[in-house]
Amino acid sequence: MDSLVAAASVIAAALAVGLAAIGPGIGQGNAAGQAVEGIARQPEAEGKIRGTLLLSLAFMEALTIYGLVVSLVLLFANPFS
Repeated sequence: MDSLVAAASVIAAALAVGLAAIGPGIGQGNAAGQAVEGIARQPEAEGKIRGTLLLSLAFMEALTIYGLVVSLVLLFANPFS
């Protein structure tokens, strides 16, 4: 494999993981903050809020895992070589 392609693949893999973590990280922080605020306003709805929060956090975390998969493909199954 050409050294330029290898270097570009490593940089692209790092950017893929980094950028894939930014969006879900911000979203998870906002969701958790709003859930705490919602539970503070209506403590009787804690179970429904918590269940919805955990489901949405799982979906957000899946986006980060997609970025990880892209970076692993770039590193180990490089389509450009």
